[in-house]
This record gives sequence, C-alpha cells and structure tokens, in this order.
Amino acid sequence: MAEHVPHPRVARRRNEGVATHAAQAQGFNGRLAVKITDAVGTMWCAYAFTALALVSLPSAIRGGTGPLISWIAQTFLQLVLLSIIMVGQKVAAQASDKQAYQTYKDAEALLEISDELHRLIEINNRLTEEIHAVTAKR
Repeated sequence: MAEHVPHPRVARRRNEGVATHAAQAQGFNGRLAVKITDAVGTMWCAYAFTALALVSLPSAIRGGTGPLISWIAQTFLQLVLLSIIMVGQKVAAQASDKQAYQTYKDAEALLEISDELHRLIEINNRLTEEIHAVTAKR
C-alpha cells in the first residue's frame, strides 16, 4: 500500500501563515502608511483635532453663514470625522484579522482531520485485506 503524502498546499500554508492587514504592508511606503494610520486613527487624535478645529470656530461664527459652513465642511468634517472614520476602519480591520485567523485555524484543523481520516482509511484497508486473506484460505 502506498504511503500517504500530504498535499503540498499543507506545507505552503504553514509557511505562509495568516494574512492580516498589517502583514500585507510591504516596503517602506506600506509600513510608513500603516504606522501613520495607526497613529492618526485613534480617538485621542480625533479629540486633539476637535480641539484644534474649535480654536477657529469663533472666527467662523463671526464671519457669518458662508465662513461657518466653510468651517464645518473644510475644518471640522475633514479634520475630525476623517480621523473618526479611520478609527472605525481600524476596528473593522482588527475584526477582519481576527476572523481571518479563526478561519486559518479552522482550515488547519480540517487539514489535520483529513490527514487522520486518510491514515484511518489506510489502516481499515490493510485490516480488510488481512481479513480477506485469512477467510480466503478456508
């Protein structure tokens, strides 16, 4: 009976590991972008941007409707909400990474179960052949 040889993808999969958003950042630019996103994508940064934006609010209010709308659109929304959106994306990426890791571990377990099942089928086939050989002699 032939020896069981695991599928080559099993070994490649073990070497590759889990694909996460941080692991995909390759090269200087990718790593720098992830570091900046991690720094700016915090609620503390959003609070700091809010404080910075509020400094110019009194001037925008004194300027009337046009400057106030401009302050809301160009200062507050862009400065504060973009930072908050980055926080949300960071949370979503962490959840996605966790799901990817769980899926990876589940697939790894299924590959091990499949290998064990193959081994048990080989044992069963060998025992069946032995039983057949014994009963055929009678």
